[in-house]
Amino acid sequence: MLGKLATFVYSNRRRVLFGAVIFVAIAGAFGVGLAKRLSPYGAEDPATQSVQAMHRYQAAAGRQIDPGIIALVRVGDLQSAGARRRVGEVEGQLRASRDVAGVLGFYESHDPAMVSRDGRSTYVVAYFRPKSDSRLQEDASHLESRFAGQRDVKLGGLAIANAQANSQVSNDLARAELLAFPLIFLLSLLFFRSLVAALLPPLLGGLAIVTTFFALRIVSQFADLSVFALNLVTGLSLGLAIDYSLFMVSRYREESAARGFGAHALRRTLETSGRTILFSSLTVAAAIASLTIFPQRFLYSMGIAGALVPLIAVALALSVLPALLAVLGPRVNALAPRWLQRAADRDTRPAQSGFWYRLSRLVMRRPGTIATITAATLIALGIPFASIRFLPVNASVLPASASARQVDDALRTQFAPGRTSPLEVVVAAPAGSPRLHAFANRIRALPDVAAVAPAQPAGRGPGSGPELSLLDVAPSAPTYSAATKQLVHAVRALPAPFHFGVSGQTAAFIDLEHSLGAHLPLVLAIVIASTLIILFLMTGSVVLPVKAVLMNALGLSAVFGILVLIFQHGNLQGLLSYRSNGALDATQPILLFVIGFGLATDYGVFLLSRIKEARDGGLANSEAVALGLERTGRIVTAAALLFAVAIGAFTTSKLIFIKELGLGTALAVLIDATVIRALLVPSLMELLGEWNWWAPAPLRRLRARSASPPAPPPAPAPAPAPGRAQPATRSAE
Repeated sequence: MLGKLATFVYSNRRRVLFGAVIFVAIAGAFGVGLAKRLSPYGAEDPATQSVQAMHRYQAAAGRQIDPGIIALVRVGDLQSAGARRRVGEVEGQLRASRDVAGVLGFYESHDPAMVSRDGRSTYVVAYFRPKSDSRLQEDASHLESRFAGQRDVKLGGLAIANAQANSQVSNDLARAELLAFPLIFLLSLLFFRSLVAALLPPLLGGLAIVTTFFALRIVSQFADLSVFALNLVTGLSLGLAIDYSLFMVSRYREESAARGFGAHALRRTLETSGRTILFSSLTVAAAIASLTIFPQRFLYSMGIAGALVPLIAVALALSVLPALLAVLGPRVNALAPRWLQRAADRDTRPAQSGFWYRLSRLVMRRPGTIATITAATLIALGIPFASIRFLPVNASVLPASASARQVDDALRTQFAPGRTSPLEVVVAAPAGSPRLHAFANRIRALPDVAAVAPAQPAGRGPGSGPELSLLDVAPSAPTYSAATKQLVHAVRALPAPFHFGVSGQTAAFIDLEHSLGAHLPLVLAIVIASTLIILFLMTGSVVLPVKAVLMNALGLSAVFGILVLIFQHGNLQGLLSYRSNGALDATQPILLFVIGFGLATDYGVFLLSRIKEARDGGLANSEAVALGLERTGRIVTAAALLFAVAIGAFTTSKLIFIKELGLGTALAVLIDATVIRALLVPSLMELLGEWNWWAPAPLRRLRARSASPPAPPPAPAPAPAPGRAQPATRSAE
């Protein structure tokens, strides 16, 4: 199949490239402005009590349950006429927005909790009408513009925080690309051995990004996607483009050194490396696609985008990249310094004396000792993961310069606790009902309750449902503390003669943790099962896939432990320019697990494919492992380093959880491509010997029926024509 594709691409190489240029131009035009069409973070599960209670209230009251805007006003003496006039002006500006359903300030509520401890500041809350998150972002941006330049007013609240986070994502993407692309190019020149070849990964990565944006623009017409998926698209597209380009170009040069540049070399490249990256893309896509199981917008958006990227990247690597190689021919090695030409010449010749070959032989002389030390080190690094704590994404993840972050800090430190983030109890009873009054008194008697506001009538929802009311319960402890969480459980456990539900930020976080835990087993099952199946189809072994799963888990536990030490314990705050919240975002370990697991399997596929190829060629297990590591060690390490630069650039983000994603993914690929692939894989394969390739007879027969016939071995290199240099002398990897 891939051989036929190679023949077609070689025969129509210029047509393929022309068609790719036309398609990318159309895709780029259609995908422009995608970020503005996407929604904010999104961590709600529609099936949870907090979300259902919120929706019932909003349908009945015609406004959102949480304040979308919190305007912090510094006015001096609140008893003065000037202060009253200034607060009234702020309220009027907020009411002027057609989508604001209600505004409340201190002079209407007379609530002393709305006055700061120094008596010189107050805040005004504004509630939006129910609408989509993308529309709320537009409204929040308009209000930000309206209040720009008013130094005595700072805007915060959920809508402002989301708008500022989206704007920050766009800025961070531009900065990450600006930093990553030059460094990737310089490293590519070193690893690809020529200037022309070094241009291929950025080119393929750019095509993958544009095409994926085009695909997401189409998907966004049918699904509500999070804007944060664009970060993953950029980093993953560049990383996989580097992986696939490096693997394909190196094999193309190797085949060309044996037979010369032409159709045969391209066909052998696709039949070997093309097959490998196809399996690789399927493992990465299957792992990340498992995130679509989660109902949270942030996670399923990452699942959709993350599954599209490897499929698009491999499609480009099997069509556009071969067409480029066919057009370039020996010119793929052009513009290389002489020392790179000599290194390239060595790379194309299978050797049994290279660094990676010698390292693997050294490891396999003491496999038990090295496997034990390596595994113990990874386990030790993973121990801090046992103490991990979680927090949701909120205004505290924004940079200190963001007004939403400043307002959030002020509300937590200068005002009475819990007033802008109360427990919101939506009750199916009229506001003046004696039963509701008695219920409010029972809540007031619970521990850690600072205040219970009078019941607010909400009206009736669509249809003939009961009249609803809202009780705001202010906790005396911080929003996400253990005491406030226990208070949510205590309120939910109260008996009542009517239906009620508890919403609010604390309740939403409790429901988020429960939802993630409920869906996680199925996601883990899909990731592990897909990895086992795909690796079995590639290798014909059941031992190697199981070993790959265990090693992936070991490497990822070390990554999680390091992230806890850095972000939860607050190490490297100065170096990474962040302020620790004492916890990690609740969704990050799941996201990092599926991405890291897929990428670790990606590198495992590269190594196992060459080991299996050597073994199928008649080599013993130990020799096949050593030769496979020699042929892929440099490539995989280079690919991992380039990938780490591409996605590690997100550590420059101003958003803490994007830093976590960038650093965590970079660590995952570096640990896997070096420690695990260089030490743990060869030592375990030496210990297991021929058992590495074992599979039950029924599975062997099943694979034999479904597997395609093996590609023929390369023909011997022809003798060079008199006076004509071998192409291999200018080849590079």
